[in-house]
Amino acid sequence: MLEFAHLTGLEPVSSHPKRYLWTDAYAVCNFLELYRQMKDRAYLGLALRLIDQVHHTLGRHREDDPRHGWISGLGEEEGKQYPTISGLRIGKMLNERKSNEPQDERLEWDQDGQYYHYLTKWMHALHRATLVTGDPIYLRWAMEMAKAAHAGFTHKPSFGGRKRMYWKMSIDLSYPLVTSMGQHDPLDGFVTYSELQAAAGYFKDSSLPDLHWEIKDMADICQGMGTNLATSDPLGTGGLLSDSLRIAQLIVHEGYKYSGLLSAVVDSAQIGVEAFVGSRTNDYPAEYRLAFREFGISIGLSAVADLSKLVGENPGLFSQEGKQVVNQEMGQDGNLPRQVKDLMSYMPLRDMIEEFWMDSKNRGASTWTEHREINMTMLATSLAPKGFLITYE
Repeated sequence: MLEFAHLTGLEPVSSHPKRYLWTDAYAVCNFLELYRQMKDRAYLGLALRLIDQVHHTLGRHREDDPRHGWISGLGEEEGKQYPTISGLRIGKMLNERKSNEPQDERLEWDQDGQYYHYLTKWMHALHRATLVTGDPIYLRWAMEMAKAAHAGFTHKPSFGGRKRMYWKMSIDLSYPLVTSMGQHDPLDGFVTYSELQAAAGYFKDSSLPDLHWEIKDMADICQGMGTNLATSDPLGTGGLLSDSLRIAQLIVHEGYKYSGLLSAVVDSAQIGVEAFVGSRTNDYPAEYRLAFREFGISIGLSAVADLSKLVGENPGLFSQEGKQVVNQEMGQDGNLPRQVKDLMSYMPLRDMIEEFWMDSKNRGASTWTEHREINMTMLATSLAPKGFLITYE
């Protein structure tokens, strides 16, 4: 993580830091975890400085954009107080596609804008900062971002039917760049909003936004998605595993009831883990593997270990969780303890992934060096995952 700080202009501070929202969200959680484990305030300082640097870089227009200042359009001082009120840029190399330009699917991957699933990762990192520091300002920024993201990304289709979400929006959230919906975006939003709203209940702070309407709206979008969550993408599968722990923590600590959601998520994640094992990716050389996608699985399996502990300690809450709904939507028996036990059998996979990428020879492959910052940050998360995974101490 110290090498990451050096490479990206965090320490020592660069006048032109290299900020990328997904990677930086994991990095904040990693620095907070280093602070928790080592009691060295230098790591806390790096986490908070990174938050500030992300806001002052990705919360503002690009240097190659004719627009200047905060993407919210607020004045300089007010923008500092509300840095996330219009979301945050991704941090891609190229400027965004203009609304009147044709889409180039290949080029779109390298063009800036806003990704919903990056925003939820940053909301989570800000929430973690509040938990560690006790300062609700980070939670307020997360909740303001949640409101902006929900308003910008959700929409009612012109052909009618249930509300949907865009996958990618313009930098100022004024037009969609990719109109399809991310497979897990509604679930991720629902869980993240719930997490933030629960945290707000611990503060007597009238400045904190209220997300009850957004939570209900996202729950409506999620309806019927139980059969469409499974994915062969290891990063997506890891996200499902991580979300399962977040859901379980909300059930245990906040008394939330999710009508079978947890069983559906765990069942879908197991399908994804089995698909990853069946792909025999672990037999491939480094040149044919993407480390950060595999770390999704290894981080997620760490979540399973903590989920297993929660389920074991709270049998009354989880023994029959969502049985009826899971029967209807997933065709499974809804026995969450059995599902978690089955997933625990895959724990050696986590060690295999970490050991492979800890080998310096494998980190010399182009697939590692071309994605160096995201790879090294997610490896660090896999090695010390509690700063990212655990919402309640």
